[in-house]
Amino acid sequence: QVKLEESGGGLVQAGASRRLSCAASGRTFSSFAMAWFRQAPGKEREFVAYINWVRDTSYADSVKGRFTISRDNAWNTVYLQMNSLKPEDTAVYYCAAGTYSGGSSTNDYTYWGHGTQVTVSS
Repeated sequence: QVKLEESGGGLVQAGASRRLSCAASGRTFSSFAMAWFRQAPGKEREFVAYINWVRDTSYADSVKGRFTISRDNAWNTVYLQMNSLKPEDTAVYYCAAGTYSGGSSTNDYTYWGHGTQVTVSS
């Protein structure tokens, strides 16, 4: 069993930066692929970024060049640095962990956090 807890959400102005954190507990963190997804009101949950155990990364086109995913295995934590935020980035952001090499589908991940709200005002 893996427990994930996100933090760092809040209200920010367009153009600002924010860093989300996801603390993991339970099984060996370093062996998991970790990802961030987000869900806006009335929309499907969508992929944002992932990082696998060899630190390969992948990003959604909508955030490429603005968001950076990273992990600190010593602290069992994955981060999402979000720069140049836009109102369309407003969503609940979810952390996810999976045993595959990483992917952009929700089906690639077994464990999920409860999410943290990010609201970007214009």
